[in-house]
Amino acid sequence: MTAISRSKKWVVQLAVLALIALGTTFALEIADPQTADAQSSVRPPAGAVNQGADSGPQGGEVPGASSGNLSDSEMWRAVRKGIRGTVSIPDKNAGLMVQSEGDAWRATKNGPIATWGVLGLAGMVVLLAIFYLIRGKIRVDHGMSGRTITRFADMERMGHWLLAVSFIILAITGLNITYGKYFLLPLLGKSGFATIAAGGKWLHNYVAFAFMAGLVMILVMWIKENFPNKYDLEWLAKGGGMFVKGVHPPSKKFNAGQKILFWLVIWGGLGLSLTGIALLFPFQFDFPAGMEPIQQMQFATTWHAIISLVMVVVVIAHIYIGTVGMEGAYDAMGTGEVDENWAKEHHSVWAKEASKSRGGRKSKAVPAE
Repeated sequence: MTAISRSKKWVVQLAVLALIALGTTFALEIADPQTADAQSSVRPPAGAVNQGADSGPQGGEVPGASSGNLSDSEMWRAVRKGIRGTVSIPDKNAGLMVQSEGDAWRATKNGPIATWGVLGLAGMVVLLAIFYLIRGKIRVDHGMSGRTITRFADMERMGHWLLAVSFIILAITGLNITYGKYFLLPLLGKSGFATIAAGGKWLHNYVAFAFMAGLVMILVMWIKENFPNKYDLEWLAKGGGMFVKGVHPPSKKFNAGQKILFWLVIWGGLGLSLTGIALLFPFQFDFPAGMEPIQQMQFATTWHAIISLVMVVVVIAHIYIGTVGMEGAYDAMGTGEVDENWAKEHHSVWAKEASKSRGGRKSKAVPAE
């Protein structure tokens, strides 16, 4: 086995695992009637439908009358349309006997959302594995200089890691809600999975506030540097120099790709926060207006799932670039210091501005290993 194949063996294994997970999910989905069958699971009781002229003792007439002149089948249709009764408990929503829209919500959640979610997750892992096998780790062309520039202050890194760690916790506990029954339940059994799911629920609910705090921090600290500028189009046209060795389009502190990620995180995070708050405090907000309260909860859970899955897929790529994908990238958030040559190649305009702001001060020297 060559040195190249040994260094990339784990990438191939990761891609294979992603493909296995994708195939397993599809197999389980086909086997699960709740996700394979998008039709309603709410059925009228036996004998409540007209079976034909010769099928009953009354010559095809549906026997019985539920109320007044309503037959059983007519009464059932009324129930399916959302007829309400009266209840003595404080929750008046309990008077709704059957909410048929719940069938569509369940089928969407367990069908397209779950399917496209696992396609996106596994697809991104496979795509990054292929990219790594072809492009390899993006190196600093001129080598590390041993001199560093301060890229992010302590407060900036704190905001980033608060957001990052809380998001990872929320992602893991959230994915367990959608996919845990397929993967963890068979391994842990009902009792073990119930314990994990219950703990994950509490963790998800409380860590959400740390996520929102981190979101506000990075918005306040970085918004002014994430508006488009004249360098962004060139960066996008050259693919950020990621696909061709030696190509380094100019960029300020944040390049076009990082700006896209920033705004995706901000708007996506806002969507997650609003729908999450609606789910934490159910039936307290009249949004979207005009919907029944239970429909509003279904709306919140649907969009919460869609936004979170999209963000997880994108953040996987961000984690890859910030760790194994690019030499020297992790230092920016690890220590706050980046090598001068790395800065000049990936953020040349910012590196020049940072050099001028330092004046006559020397860069920090990093001891040779």
